[in-house]
Amino acid sequence: MEKEFISLVKVNERILIKVCNIYCREEEDRKDLFQDILIQLWKAFPNFGGRSKITTWMYRVAFNTAVSRYRKHKNGLIKEPISEQIQSDFNSEDDENVRLLYLAIDTLNKIERAIIILYMDGVKYKDIGEILGLSESNVGFKINRIKGKLREKLNMEEL
Repeated sequence: MEKEFISLVKVNERILIKVCNIYCREEEDRKDLFQDILIQLWKAFPNFGGRSKITTWMYRVAFNTAVSRYRKHKNGLIKEPISEQIQSDFNSEDDENVRLLYLAIDTLNKIERAIIILYMDGVKYKDIGEILGLSESNVGFKINRIKGKLREKLNMEEL
């Protein structure tokens, strides 16, 4: 079971890293959250029955762990906005729109940020709903609302 778990984590590590980056800005906080998520995944692994995709299950455990940790340590997480973290990642003119999009995403609340990041990652509405405990139709409604907010912030016609 341990080898299977380690293999799953290695294959899907980007999911965990993405969640850590959404909720933590400081490297040390990201490492701590990553460890917390791994612990929760390991504890929950024996009960994973395959009723959902492994990626959906991992996102759900990761987001629940991050939100729980955030509630306990509100001042310890999200010390700097996502924009500070990605500022240096985008230098060319072509990347300017992407940088502006992430700046706009940074202004969203935690749940909206999680929804739009999952959406941008190509996760289906149904799976986003499973991960965050929302109905599929509610996810669609929220995504449309979030897109509207982002359009407004970016003053864009399409998103």
